[in-house]
Amino acid sequence: MKKTRLDRWICETESLPALTREGLDALQLRRLNETLSRLKGRGGIYAGYPERLDSLKQLEKLPFTTPAMLGEHPGAYLLTSQSEVSRVISGATSGTTGKAKRVFYTERDTEHTIGFFAAGIGEMLSPGEKCLIAFPFTGPFGLGDLIAKAVERLGGIPIRAGFGQSWAELSALVEATQPETYIGFPVLLLGLNRMYGGALPIRRALVSGDACPKGVMDALERALGSKLYPHYGSRECGLGGAVTCPAFEGMHLRENHILPEIVDEDGRVLPEGEYGELVITTIGMEAMPLIRYRTGDFTRILPPCPCGGVTRRIDTVSRREGEFSMERLDSALFSVETLVDYRAVFDGTLHIDARTVDGQGRERLTQTARHCCPGREVTVRVSPALVEDRPMYQGKRYVIT
Repeated sequence: MKKTRLDRWICETESLPALTREGLDALQLRRLNETLSRLKGRGGIYAGYPERLDSLKQLEKLPFTTPAMLGEHPGAYLLTSQSEVSRVISGATSGTTGKAKRVFYTERDTEHTIGFFAAGIGEMLSPGEKCLIAFPFTGPFGLGDLIAKAVERLGGIPIRAGFGQSWAELSALVEATQPETYIGFPVLLLGLNRMYGGALPIRRALVSGDACPKGVMDALERALGSKLYPHYGSRECGLGGAVTCPAFEGMHLRENHILPEIVDEDGRVLPEGEYGELVITTIGMEAMPLIRYRTGDFTRILPPCPCGGVTRRIDTVSRREGEFSMERLDSALFSVETLVDYRAVFDGTLHIDARTVDGQGRERLTQTARHCCPGREVTVRVSPALVEDRPMYQGKRYVIT
């Protein structure tokens, strides 16, 4: 299998003649120590940390950074002047509790993100092809805009769908532009496919922004006739964190900028192959590097990829959501071929408000939801999906409580 675009991008970015595991480890240790030195010089939140480490293994001895800490004192993590900040992402996400986090980026940080995006997108998009981008467009450094820049860098044509349009608006845009590829939320693409009224011209998709449950993935791959390219990212890791290669076996990490660890509930580092919480140290961020940040996302590190790429891979990522898992519900409920979208609310009873193509399917959806939530009261209401309807979640999907 040919060398991954991510490996090539890392070589170009870091001026390396070739990428080896030993060379990447050495780069990571050097960059980690450069980051620690910068943090020590600033003082503040990481003032008590060492200025350098002798090995990557010693990273395990440092304390964790948590989302709560980031929410309480976001400015304390900023390493550059305010004048050097080109982008701030602020606000809560579906996985966030407590105060909203603020993450800062310089122009170099966003340039690295564009380069990483292009490396991942380039595995599925050829020059001259059109790409439907179903993420918010909020300005020159917003997520949708960065993806569009990456598509243009590859010689592709970005179709700026944004997020929150009705099925009719999305269908009209697809009909007018005939995009071959798609980047956006997985459930949105599945709903669009079921509302489009014919075969979608989209043949390949990079899905991100939310969990990619197996049932949703399977349904999309059948509809598109091709494998999907899942992507993992978060604001804390610079929006782009890990992406799928043509082997379709896990997501390659952006290891020149991110050090990954997997830990158990007590914070002990787990060996390769064991599931736990993903912890990241962002050695490539100029504005706001984070040391041992607990993401709240659960996965495992996989063995070397069949593609021959050097970077480590993570498996499918999930969140621990308590009793009710939206991922599990999505995976099961979207096996109902007519389901377009639904909202889940729990107030002691699990309420499913579903939209199907024909307004039917209540009994099957009820049985499926009860199977997912044994011992719990479940109610299901089904209405026909209308072309003027919009997605029922504006962002990540979660059980509303």
